[in-house]
Amino acid sequence: MLLCIDCGNTNTVFSIWDGEKFLCTLRTSTHHSRTADAYFTWYSTLVGHYGINAEISDVIISSTVPRVVWNLRVFADRFFGCRPLVVGKPECVLPHPSRVDAGTGVGPDRLANAAGAFDRHGGDVVVVDFGTATNFDVVAEDGAYVGGVIAPGVNLSLEALHQGAAALPHVDITQPDKVIGTNTVGCIQSGVFWGYVGLIGGITEKIKAEYGRPMKVVGTGGLAPLFDTQSELFDKVEDDLTMHGLTVIYNYNKRLSE
Repeated sequence: MLLCIDCGNTNTVFSIWDGEKFLCTLRTSTHHSRTADAYFTWYSTLVGHYGINAEISDVIISSTVPRVVWNLRVFADRFFGCRPLVVGKPECVLPHPSRVDAGTGVGPDRLANAAGAFDRHGGDVVVVDFGTATNFDVVAEDGAYVGGVIAPGVNLSLEALHQGAAALPHVDITQPDKVIGTNTVGCIQSGVFWGYVGLIGGITEKIKAEYGRPMKVVGTGGLAPLFDTQSELFDKVEDDLTMHGLTVIYNYNKRLSE
């Protein structure tokens, strides 16, 4: 079985793929000092809790936090006896190489999103990924990642507002009942929720106009379902898009090695 690991700035997600479906998805906070042994203790405890008997033979890693990759490599080698495939490294070949400015590094999660979106929807897609940042990934007709937009993440914006304004409390993001808030919490929730509805809709429309072709918009990431309540924003929401993209990249590299 294949273990897919997506390490972001806030959370690291582990998903077990049996070749047809994901058996389970596990989530932990990202911490650069977590050792391989600590990863395995956490991982094996949860897998045992869910009663999953998974014999991992291969591991693929996408990480936007370079300092974490070393311990994840050791984790894969020590406990599963395999050398992991790391997206963004020279030995990991993309099904459709990206087309961006020379010398530009593209986040591995964005490459995985492009691979997953093209596999499921074909080309001409905008992926809106809600993470620490809110990323807009543009996937061309042939499946190549060709650029995008990076905006501050929803929770990052809430935290910055709380830290920068002493009188404003920290609040959880939710869709408010009305736009005009009648208390401080309601005002903040309205500003963040409707502000991001405007940001998402506005940026995707600008991308479509510049791209000059009809495009599908796919939402993914933790807060995508919340904003999916606004039906005009997305054509589809897929929680597992990044993980699916990792399976696509893995399968492509496996075919190349056969």
